[in-house]
Amino acid sequence: MVRAAVLPAIGAPLEITGIELPEPGPGQVRIRLAAAGVCHSDLSLSNGTMRVPVPAVLGHEGAGTVLAVGEGVTHVAPGDGVVLNWAPSCGSCHACSLGEVWLCADALTGAGSVYAVTEDGTELHPGLNVAAFAEETVVAANCVLPVPDGVPLTDAALLGCAVLTGYGAVHHSARVREGESVVVFGVGGVGLATLQAARIAGAGTIVAVDVSPEKEELARRAGATEYLVASETTARQVRGLTGGHGADVAIECVGRAATIRAAWDSTRRGGRTTVVGIGGKDQQVTFNALEIFHWGRTLSGCVYGNSDPAADLPVLAAHVRAGRLDLGALVTERIALDGIPAAFDNMLAGKGGRALVVF
Repeated sequence: MVRAAVLPAIGAPLEITGIELPEPGPGQVRIRLAAAGVCHSDLSLSNGTMRVPVPAVLGHEGAGTVLAVGEGVTHVAPGDGVVLNWAPSCGSCHACSLGEVWLCADALTGAGSVYAVTEDGTELHPGLNVAAFAEETVVAANCVLPVPDGVPLTDAALLGCAVLTGYGAVHHSARVREGESVVVFGVGGVGLATLQAARIAGAGTIVAVDVSPEKEELARRAGATEYLVASETTARQVRGLTGGHGADVAIECVGRAATIRAAWDSTRRGGRTTVVGIGGKDQQVTFNALEIFHWGRTLSGCVYGNSDPAADLPVLAAHVRAGRLDLGALVTERIALDGIPAAFDNMLAGKGGRALVVF
């Protein structure tokens, strides 16, 4: 029996309770979690913005140590440190055949399975495949990747979502070039990773935008050269900081219609706007036909940073070892399992960066 944070129903509070895990079957791995990040996507799953089968154990950004492996698993062994990959690619669907593994049609099929039971026998689903809000978990073998050398196990949890997403948004989706100006909307965990990635890419002016003035120091430590408290004049202020033109690249890490529109308006003529934030289907963003022609901007979505975790983790590790990427700087609070509900409340209030559950 291990402790886990269970979502009993959509919109219900999390319950910290004991769950029973099976031994790993063929093609499965059992892991003792070292740490799990509390991501805004977990909040979106709990409140129904994104749908998952319930009851479920949420948590998709994690790292830990392999306890046991099932038949046929050869790429990891007991004692290995691993990063959880919540969106493993199948390698055979249409998206995978195009090399767009982040759009794999079968990436979340495991989330519909039953992977554990509660003390009273209630069947549980594994959130986004990996159920990281628990002391231990059992996952499919393709959901684990070895922790690269030189990355502390606890910090490695952040590689599983926030860093892959933020780094990928800059390097794969927006393709930021040296000297370009970048504006980042939202200074949570993903936003902080995005700011660091923009700095690594050699961006010139890096503007961070958030509703909270208290986040300025966090943003500047991550690489922001300018900080704006979000307002109706944000786009005008960004233009003022970028020679009157607007930013070459805007990256939205919030997932709200108003901030997506503000990111678009902050981008120069011919610039690129990348949306990372996950919004609800009721968040409608509108454009008129003339402005699309006139501004010549590109608006694109970004799933999981358009990343291939197997290829990108070694690159990120190299940045960590060289001191260019500071994983610890993304974390503003280290909590226990029962601190997750409070971390959800802080995200709703726009407070802090990444809360990290440390087991």
